[in-house]
Amino acid sequence: MTIQEVRVINHSYLPDPKGEEILYEIRDALRISSVQKVRTARVFRFEGITADEADFLANKLLAEEVFQAYQVNQSVIKDADVLLEVAYQPGVMNPEAASILKSAKDLGITGLVAADSSWEYGFWGTGITPDEIKQITDKLLVNATVERVVTEKPKTLVISGQPGITQIVPIRKMNDEELLDLSKDKLFLNLEEMKVIQTYFISLDRDPTDCEIETIAQTWSEHCGHKTFRAKLIVDGREKKPLLKRLQEATKQANHPLVLSAFVDNSGVMEFYDGHAICGKVETHNSPSAIEPYGGAMTGSGGVFRDVMGTGQGAKVISSTDMFCFAPPWMSTEEIPPGCLHPHYLLRRVVAGVRDYGNRMGIPTNNGSVHFHPDFRAKPTVIVGAYGILPASQCQKGSPEVGDIAVVLGGRTGRDGIHGATFSSAEMTDRTVTVNSSAVQIGNAIEEKRVSDAILVARDEGLIRAITDCGAGGYGSALGEMGEKVGVKVTLERVPLKYSGLNPWEIWQSESQERMVMAVAPENLERVLEICSNYNVEATAIGEFTGDGRLVVSYNGETVCDLDMGFLHDGLPQRVLKASWQKPSYAEPEVSKPVDWEKTYCDVMSHLNVCSKEPIVRVYDHGVQGSSALLPFTGVEYDGPNDAVVITPILDKPYGVVISHGLNPVLNKIDPYYGSLWAAVEAVSNAVASGANPSDLTLIDNFIWPFPDEEALGALDKAVDACVDFVKVTGMPFISGKDSLSSTYRGQDGSVLKIPPVLCVSVFGRIEDVQKTVSTDFKKVGSKIVLLGERNIYEMAGSVYYDIAGYIGNNLPRINLKQVNNVFHTLHRAISGGSVLACHDISEGGLAAALAEMCFGGKVGAEIVIPKGEKAEYHLFNETAGCFIVEIPAEIAAEELFAGVPYTVIGTTTAKQSVSVSNAGNVLFDIPLSSLKTAWQEPMKGVFR
Repeated sequence: MTIQEVRVINHSYLPDPKGEEILYEIRDALRISSVQKVRTARVFRFEGITADEADFLANKLLAEEVFQAYQVNQSVIKDADVLLEVAYQPGVMNPEAASILKSAKDLGITGLVAADSSWEYGFWGTGITPDEIKQITDKLLVNATVERVVTEKPKTLVISGQPGITQIVPIRKMNDEELLDLSKDKLFLNLEEMKVIQTYFISLDRDPTDCEIETIAQTWSEHCGHKTFRAKLIVDGREKKPLLKRLQEATKQANHPLVLSAFVDNSGVMEFYDGHAICGKVETHNSPSAIEPYGGAMTGSGGVFRDVMGTGQGAKVISSTDMFCFAPPWMSTEEIPPGCLHPHYLLRRVVAGVRDYGNRMGIPTNNGSVHFHPDFRAKPTVIVGAYGILPASQCQKGSPEVGDIAVVLGGRTGRDGIHGATFSSAEMTDRTVTVNSSAVQIGNAIEEKRVSDAILVARDEGLIRAITDCGAGGYGSALGEMGEKVGVKVTLERVPLKYSGLNPWEIWQSESQERMVMAVAPENLERVLEICSNYNVEATAIGEFTGDGRLVVSYNGETVCDLDMGFLHDGLPQRVLKASWQKPSYAEPEVSKPVDWEKTYCDVMSHLNVCSKEPIVRVYDHGVQGSSALLPFTGVEYDGPNDAVVITPILDKPYGVVISHGLNPVLNKIDPYYGSLWAAVEAVSNAVASGANPSDLTLIDNFIWPFPDEEALGALDKAVDACVDFVKVTGMPFISGKDSLSSTYRGQDGSVLKIPPVLCVSVFGRIEDVQKTVSTDFKKVGSKIVLLGERNIYEMAGSVYYDIAGYIGNNLPRINLKQVNNVFHTLHRAISGGSVLACHDISEGGLAAALAEMCFGGKVGAEIVIPKGEKAEYHLFNETAGCFIVEIPAEIAAEELFAGVPYTVIGTTTAKQSVSVSNAGNVLFDIPLSSLKTAWQEPMKGVFR
């Protein structure tokens, strides 16, 4: 069939934002000066329609005449010195093409059989060399994992093929070496696990199919099976309970009255108000983001949204969060290991992926952070979270009954995402990008929005017996888990496909996005399909829950998988792992009092772990859904950062949901116990500083750790102990979590780089009245400034102040949990009683950074007096979590408000636009807010324009 082409371009007299962004990257990131101008155009191709029909689609669908022009079968970028086109690789999900097909049908274009879209780039300049164009292509325009330069026009857009036959894997005759070779690069199982599988099939007197072996590998992967967290752990010769069991038991013993569901569903659930419940889940997408950051981050967000959508009988997603760890964006290329992407590119593309998915779905991304350390150069940490609301009566995980129908709804299935679960369980190497390229998916947020809307209608009509998302492992995971107790039979030829030619095991294991699976009673099937049709969501019945306790999968009459559910879910041998951790010793700094206080203060404010992340936050629509009660930024000019976000998901009620988090990878390197305590305390501090009641908070853990050797396991053991101790002392339970234990890079030469261990603790909870919350910005001149909380200012290890001096140190903050818990409750009483005007917790950058941020927000200055006998630089830059700067009215007595906990009145707010600090009767410095603010805002402006 003839292929019609439509090209769309912005009018020449208007800016081209995408072209300008690329030009900025060419000059700033690649240091290429020969390119003077870049223009971009969208290219759309259609197969099966006429040129007139293509013109109709361009006019009605593809171009906005106010600012764009289009041409059919003609070029729009003319006279460029270099012209090239970039498209997705064949078979990679193109969400725009899928939307075009649906839209064309809605517009009455019936003959369209395939569509595709791409970008065309024109470059103008003097002396642009082929090497420079290759640099631009390789570094900026094309991620070879999912994209390609179009060198010749396609003859057809239809991807077709014949599925291969189901292979029999002769595992019964394999020796140990052959078993390990089978596992390498795609199964990622150890020899003991492979031999258990071998023994199982010997007992059946047959060999497995490729579908069966892939299903077992996915179910037994670290990602899905949490083998390390469930392992028998021998720590320094002494057996301890498995890591997961310790966390679960701590939560059970806390017996928190608001917890409705913990560690059993796709997200944890707590009671809200008026018969509602709220739920939360935080996930990682480190491995996919490391090789394709845009798609990896997009599908990370999409996946965690579906976790919330698949909780109970379905929840509405009300908030999104993102926490990232990267190497410094200006790190030299020579320092980046082979097979790894540059952090400047990673940071910008990850942010773009999260931005596009949340914004397009209409979900506010309103809480997050970005952390930097050179050792993230081999692999970033990409953490995304989602929170939802649902009726409390429908918050329990559902179970299918015998005879229920398995219905899939949402996106179609392709090859994208195959081996995602097993791939994310493995170390990264220089071969990862090429070997595991199919493990990355591209998301389609608009499809997921439709799916979400359809689910909520079906839920409200009581039509969903059980629901889950197709995440890691695709149908193999979703239906394998949903049918664990009853058994399920699946007919694969009914599965809607993006294109033909997929092998049965590929259909079964694909992690194509935007798919959900529901168990529906037969009498409700017709209504469920009708609801999905009303929302333009494809839905298909592909199986039935049988009651025989088996997982049976067929394709065109052939059984391609027949496994006992008991073996699949309980046959995995429990690992026995040894753990031992020795505290490292780092050089202690010999830092004298700063000679130039203004430079030192500005250096702290401009540090990547302190500086403003506003250029990132502003690309997220954090106000969509109209629920914002406490915004990410606050103050006179809305540029002072808040500690937490508070939203009102029920718009006619004063009830709020508070969301915050905490993490500090540097402290985990020094001491994983106290580093993990710091993360938990920081997460709760952010919520309490905003007005939350500590008794109304629940926690989520995310452990992102190096591959579990003995040393890494020893550190992980201490991190889990810290979490357990936190629950025991504070009563705040962990109700959801995830582990990702593959943060290790192994070079071709045998070198090993362990990415810094990360414990991210997320907090969510309820607030009865959002009017009883506070922001961080100082409110008026003449207020008292109070330092609240216990700290040893000489515990400076891991601080920004030390890092600027080139040190890590050993003496990190050792938080007194009992004392900090008292501080939490005392502060909450003060805020709820209306005596607190502003509050900001102390974290990276110490008291000095928090103070400056409060001044920025309020556009007022501060005069501070350092207590006699304290070392000024440590007083200002110590980073003990669980301490706060509190603004109270001048007439309020601090000794009454904060009786029983450590506090010090350290100063007052002033009309003068500066931070003035005195010590022993002498003024140490008086620095203009403008200098501090410029230092604070510039770094991210240099990355995001």
